[in-house]
Amino acid sequence: MSNVGSSEVRKDVEDVARIDVDEIDTPNTTAAEEVEEEDPTKRRTKKRKSQVWNDFTMTENDDGTRKAICNHCCMKFAMKVGGPTSTLMRHQKICVARQVSDKKQKILTLDSVICDGKGGGPSVYKYDKEKVREIIAKMIIVHEYSFRMVEHKLFNVLLKTLNPRFDSVSRVTIKNDCIKLFTSEKKKLKEMFNSVGKICLTTDLWTSNQTIGYMCLTAHYMDIDWQLQKRIISFCGLPPPHTGLAIADAILQCLIDWGIENKVCTVTMDNASANDTAIRNLKDNFSLKGTLYFNGRIFHVRCCAHILNLMVQDGLDEIRGVIENVRESVKYFKMSPARLHKFTEIVRQLQLSTSRRLILDVPTRWNSTYKMLESALFFKEVFPRYAERDPNYRWLPSTDDWNKAQEVCKFLEVFSDATLAFSGSVYPTSNLFLPEVWKIKQMLNEKSLDERDFMREMTYKMREKFEKYWGECNLVMAIAAVLDPRYKMKLIEFCFPRIYSSIEASRHIALVREALYALFHEYVNASSLGDMSIMASSSTNYELCGISGVSKSVAEFDEWASAIDSVEPLKSDLDVYLEEGRLIHKGNITGVKFDALEWWKANTLKFRILSDMARDILSIPISTVASESAFSAGGRVLSKCRSCLKLETVQALICTSDWIRSELDIEKLEEDDDEDIQDVCLE
Repeated sequence: MSNVGSSEVRKDVEDVARIDVDEIDTPNTTAAEEVEEEDPTKRRTKKRKSQVWNDFTMTENDDGTRKAICNHCCMKFAMKVGGPTSTLMRHQKICVARQVSDKKQKILTLDSVICDGKGGGPSVYKYDKEKVREIIAKMIIVHEYSFRMVEHKLFNVLLKTLNPRFDSVSRVTIKNDCIKLFTSEKKKLKEMFNSVGKICLTTDLWTSNQTIGYMCLTAHYMDIDWQLQKRIISFCGLPPPHTGLAIADAILQCLIDWGIENKVCTVTMDNASANDTAIRNLKDNFSLKGTLYFNGRIFHVRCCAHILNLMVQDGLDEIRGVIENVRESVKYFKMSPARLHKFTEIVRQLQLSTSRRLILDVPTRWNSTYKMLESALFFKEVFPRYAERDPNYRWLPSTDDWNKAQEVCKFLEVFSDATLAFSGSVYPTSNLFLPEVWKIKQMLNEKSLDERDFMREMTYKMREKFEKYWGECNLVMAIAAVLDPRYKMKLIEFCFPRIYSSIEASRHIALVREALYALFHEYVNASSLGDMSIMASSSTNYELCGISGVSKSVAEFDEWASAIDSVEPLKSDLDVYLEEGRLIHKGNITGVKFDALEWWKANTLKFRILSDMARDILSIPISTVASESAFSAGGRVLSKCRSCLKLETVQALICTSDWIRSELDIEKLEEDDDEDIQDVCLE
């Protein structure tokens, strides 16, 4: 027996001796890539059945020669197509690395929990190169790395150090892996949408640094756990001109692709005229199909954040001179380190905090202008002292300018709070917005009687915009407020007389009540149809199964009970809900925020139909912030160095990143909300 063993060792050594020393490293081309590059006209390779291939991998060199590589010690053996595997089997028996791998203590890992986002206990570690490539693709998508990163020398050194069996991949291969991941994730999301009831949409347009127009479409819905969810379902190129018809066609095409065209509840857009045309086309399309929710009465939701921006921008025109002086002053200080140093010295002399910063605004964003004025007011004593030291400084605001800026900042504080509510990073439910609109209207009414001319003029312009967009009752806000158990109809009866005239307030209150009951009856009718279909299917099942005796009596009882249950009660869910007292929530004292969705989830059995209605209404987005936030990611993905990416690749990267982040609960890689605002550091 010893002679046989020694002869096997000699033969194995002779085979190893024929190996080229330069070929010991693991090859860059994987088996999967090799199959993709083969000529489809060639005869298909016979499937390998020998167990030896569990420990070996076949590769092909550039000159056409084939090598079998040991998965444990990375030794290579010359192989021919269809050749014997006896040499490989001899090496399999004496491979020290394989024996150690089989006998050494197993490594426990929790990687599967992290990568898959699923719970589970520890498992025995097993190297899976396909899984490694999938994780690399997810890393590149989620963290917005360049495809070329996989070709970086030290990146490959790192992964080789972690596991010598890592196979390097090219940027083309990893890009294809990302597209493959997009396809698989989209399939999973499509299946999930089958279990979703109503879906609300937000959309907005964006132009990249390639001057290519993109449309982002985001779906908002409630999952089975009553958690608000949103997913970007399209980030597609939209060629000019961006007409309303082109926008509507792009949205419809996307909805048909996802199979959710019959689930759409509302569409939230900004106030561009093209969007109004798109909404009319979409309503006509859904109306013809008979899938228009609530007869289209709340189908178009105007972005509240955009309305606020238009409103405040009109008002700020009245103090444009003050704003220009402050803006040019900050620019002047920022352009020269010497000027900024001189400004900082004066700040220290006045014993002001140098941790506060001057802010240079973005003229198209009123909230950045508000922050610029706030920061400048903190340093208002520094400006005149700086002017005494620099004769070239020509934009010193006067005392009257500072007084105007101070009054305007106090006035805009209400609008700033409302903008934070409308544009919150934590997804707000639609019941939160009516109180904010009421506070804005109250402030406008008060300032319209101000003694100062500039405040009256400013308020007059802002009230015009308010009446244009919120002069008529916003049914989404109103119905959502009623479905908040802390408010019910009491908030409507309190707010409307303060927002509208007495006649208009009475008319709008009656309108809200009528719309509330009309919408509720739609849900009652839908529930009755659903119950009838369930009864019919149950009866059919009893007949098909041939159930007799006791089971037949049970079936008769079910039919009788269902008929009794279908009789309309004296009071509906809505009547009972409105007649009950308001929920007293002492959140201001306890610091615990009220969650309307949690309340409705807990009261589903009590308000079976009304809870379904509340579920759909409270999930309606009131602003397009969810879609606009995708443009920040789009700007990073389509950087100046990556501006040649194809439209399909951009969509795959943006959408898949959003899906994976939502699935794994990874915070967005977003820069500060004020990423365009330039801070001028004084330290």
